[in-house]
Amino acid sequence: MVETGKDGARLVSLDAIRGVAVMGILAMNIVAFALPFPAYANPAAGGPPSGADVATWFFNFVFVDSKMRGMFSMLFGASTLLVIDSAAAAGRSAAGAHYSRMFWLAIFGLIHFYLIWFGDILFLYAMCGLLLFLFRNLSVKALLLWSIPFFLIGIAVPGSLWTSLAMAQAGTLPPDVAASMKEALAQMNADMGPSTPAYAKEMALYLGSYAGIVAHRTGEMGSDPLFFLGLFAWETIGLMLIGMALFKSRMLTGEWGAARYRKWALTCFLVAAPPLIGLALYQTRAGYDAVAIFGSTIALSIPFDTLMTVGWAALIMFLIKTATNDAVRVRLAAAGRMAFTNYLVTSIVMTTIFYGYGLGLFGSVGRLPLYLFCFGMWAAMLLWSKPWLERYHYGPLEWLWRSLSRWRVQPMKRVAIAQ
Repeated sequence: MVETGKDGARLVSLDAIRGVAVMGILAMNIVAFALPFPAYANPAAGGPPSGADVATWFFNFVFVDSKMRGMFSMLFGASTLLVIDSAAAAGRSAAGAHYSRMFWLAIFGLIHFYLIWFGDILFLYAMCGLLLFLFRNLSVKALLLWSIPFFLIGIAVPGSLWTSLAMAQAGTLPPDVAASMKEALAQMNADMGPSTPAYAKEMALYLGSYAGIVAHRTGEMGSDPLFFLGLFAWETIGLMLIGMALFKSRMLTGEWGAARYRKWALTCFLVAAPPLIGLALYQTRAGYDAVAIFGSTIALSIPFDTLMTVGWAALIMFLIKTATNDAVRVRLAAAGRMAFTNYLVTSIVMTTIFYGYGLGLFGSVGRLPLYLFCFGMWAAMLLWSKPWLERYHYGPLEWLWRSLSRWRVQPMKRVAIAQ
């Protein structure tokens, strides 16, 4: 299925799954928008959790957390190939087009982080994207093989720290390193544990003024984009390479048969879900301590998160092919074509709802009711993206990104064709 527009034939299936991904990433991020950060991984961070809180956290950990970011990352890799191929076909420098886009994406990411919301992924994507150009001509098999060392490093870096923390907790470290690791463990428990000063500090910060929040991000959190780059770059590059491979294999373009998508979805979920459920139970039985949370969310879950991410992609493509009509596909595809705008607008809307300079609901809504805000934002994306694109070639931020990347203002408004 294709849609003809300014850039020629567009892959509606790829746009549609990107639309689902940009909506799904809000389901992953909504807790971080609305509650202090310790609550993101620890349902007991604000005090004894209700049954609904634990159930919502459990479901999110197994099926949503990291999977939606993973799908967004895979689709970024696929879209990178489209941009490179489009530039080459138009006689422009493929390298120039790619690296210019990454430069401006990094700028947008830093603006997003410092001025809007701390959970930015754009800077991470831009930095990881610098390497993607080197892999553009590889085969599907080569891309998948290259993803393996990136994932292994992504697991080994936090995994080695988790092992040291677990040994410090068990008292089995050599004396010369035990003291420093126990100090680090105590700090992590202080930052992530229930009803800690860190929780109260975030409540006061995000219910305060906009100026105070920006000062905190540019000061105490000023180096966080680089910290997150070091922690998540390896896994993210691996996911992007898988996305490039799935695009080249036609999986992300809707060209597989429905039975094949169904088989992939079932296989991935059946293999990945049990160990993820096991990791969720491990955290629960450990009382959500720092060692259990860090190991489960940053290191041990990576291979299973990745497998389930592929399963989600297959399931969504199966549903797009078999359970949606043209009207739904067009709405999803429009949201996907405006994913950059929808992602940043979501941050603006959610921080305005929850932060003190807006409605001030931060910390006052339970985990389960938070998904009502997701539903509202999803509806807004689906309602506004299609009519916007009927009038304009690009979403507003897509247009700005494109204009900056090409160093000239791009045509925006569609010209009506006389009948």
